[in-house]
Amino acid sequence: MDADNRVLLLRGGDPKRPGPAVWHTPGGGIDPGETAEHAAMRELSEEVGLQITDVGPLVWTRRFQFSFDGVGYDQDEVFYLVRVHTHAVDDSGQTPLERRYLSGHRWFTVAELRSFGELVAPPDLADQLHLLLRDGPPSAPIEVGPAVMP
Repeated sequence: MDADNRVLLLRGGDPKRPGPAVWHTPGGGIDPGETAEHAAMRELSEEVGLQITDVGPLVWTRRFQFSFDGVGYDQDEVFYLVRVHTHAVDDSGQTPLERRYLSGHRWFTVAELRSFGELVAPPDLADQLHLLLRDGPPSAPIEVGPAVMP
């Protein structure tokens, strides 16, 4: 999130399955030998050009089942609250796979998310962000959902 309490989302779609794109937070898989924190830092660097040394507090988790590029996944996701003053997205570090499925980015306020007409993941992101901004980071991560992509 930036200083204006906007969240950065990326627009992506499955290259093997036509359909509406989904707006989601930056992130991705954990490489062998990598911690979730290091994976988050690497993904932020690759996908949006953001270099950080601290991911901030772990605020949400979810188990998520989906298919992508013809492969089924059942994964546990973690969401950190990364705060930046401002950031101009630089996608030049994206991997070839990321270039195939990512097609845009945008900073959103909670109000913009509530009235946005496209798919957002997790679908309760606006509500969860509202609570996070109102109450601060939780003492233990909150489960967000749902667990299956339609």
